Amino acid sequence: MKKDNCIFCKIAAGEIPSHTLYEDDDFKVIFDLGPATKGHALIIPKEHADNLFELDDEVVAKVLVLAKKIATKMKDAFKCDGLNIVQNNGECAGQSVNHFHMHIIPRYEGDNALPLWKPGSTDDETLAELEKIFKA
Repeated sequence: MKKDNCIFCKIAAGEIPSHTLYEDDDFKVIFDLGPATKGHALIIPKEHADNLFELDDEVVAKVLVLAKKIATKMKDAFKCDGLNIVQNNGECAGQSVNHFHMHIIPRYEGDNALPLWKPGSTDDETLAELEKIFKA
């Protein structure tokens, strides 16, 4: 299904031009127009789903296999030092387009592209409580 007002649906359908790295029946992989680093790409399913929770399980399984394939090719092609594979769900988590997509971000020593979280601290009591809540 395609959503008429979705920019990623339009890109996936070829209605909006993009620089495409890969395409098959299910996905289009494009370079991001606002890249975090050189080579930053997006994996976009051709079927619309707002986020991970709306995506078919079959597509979820395929997207990680494709992410590995693209990341492996990027590591060789761009000679990057590492990669981030990022997928955001919800505005507060950084999702700016409500169409599931996965970022493949080549990382280069000293690029300072993404601030990683500062590790906090916790205790056994808190973790045990969270475990109970999760399993309820």
